[in-house]
Amino acid sequence: MTHDSWSIGELAAGTGVPVKTLRYYSDSGLLPVAGRSTGGHRRYGPEAWERIQLIRRLRALDTPIATITQVVTGECSLGELVSSELEAVQERLAELHWRQAALQSLDDCPGEERLRRLEILSRVQRLPQAHRTLTDHWHRELSAAMPKPRLDIMIAMLSPGPPQNPDPATVLAYAQLHLLISTPDFNRWTQDHGDEMRDARAFYEEIDDVAVLTASAVARGLPPSAGEAVNAFVSAHARARRESDSAAFRVHLHGLVSRSSGFDPRLERYWALVGTVTGGRVLNMTVAHRWLTQGLSISIAEAARAKSVF
Repeated sequence: MTHDSWSIGELAAGTGVPVKTLRYYSDSGLLPVAGRSTGGHRRYGPEAWERIQLIRRLRALDTPIATITQVVTGECSLGELVSSELEAVQERLAELHWRQAALQSLDDCPGEERLRRLEILSRVQRLPQAHRTLTDHWHRELSAAMPKPRLDIMIAMLSPGPPQNPDPATVLAYAQLHLLISTPDFNRWTQDHGDEMRDARAFYEEIDDVAVLTASAVARGLPPSAGEAVNAFVSAHARARRESDSAAFRVHLHGLVSRSSGFDPRLERYWALVGTVTGGRVLNMTVAHRWLTQGLSISIAEAARAKSVF
């Protein structure tokens, strides 16, 4: 044995890695060959020792040989490998947490209920694809008249990602979202209320303010009432229809919004499920819609009483 090269047997003795494994590494191009002996056998230099240590450390992390090869050949850096492997582990953990919660939801419940839940949970096969299924559905269904920022907000609200560290209730709720959108004739969420909307863009320019005001009232537990939120709601609709805010217009608008899809029970259920999945961080739009409709009704009644006084 020279001081600057070693045989594969000597490498095996010095590193504790079996000859068969080292030969595989060598044949795969993982171990650089420094030269050959007079008998034609491969000899390995100091770089091979360093390479073996790197391979052993990466294998201890269960890094695949193909991925290690990319690092030692320069196709990716060690930093890139770590980032990629971490992402893969996190994705796998998310899948395992989902599977655990799904199995818990099926455990210790009557047979008929277990079969019902199994049917619901089967709607979600792969988590990344499940999220895309929701976003694709609402991209198709939401009004093209919405400005893109508003559209993005609505799709984000309606299409939550799979819950992190879910419990049985949230996995069931998330799967039920997929069950609902696959239901025939499932009504889409819409704000246009038919063909009367002449200027939909004007409507969407004002509706964000309405949403903020209504969300604040609902979050504080305030009962429906005539006031700033309702006035903003009426203004948005009047502007979009090129009408003025009048008693007659409010009565007409009340009839429209009372019949709108905001009261579709399936859609109300959808928003409630979104609330379960997100831990209540997303406003239930059917609750907001009902709050505004009732507030509008109150404003009409108050105006009628005021008129009768005079």
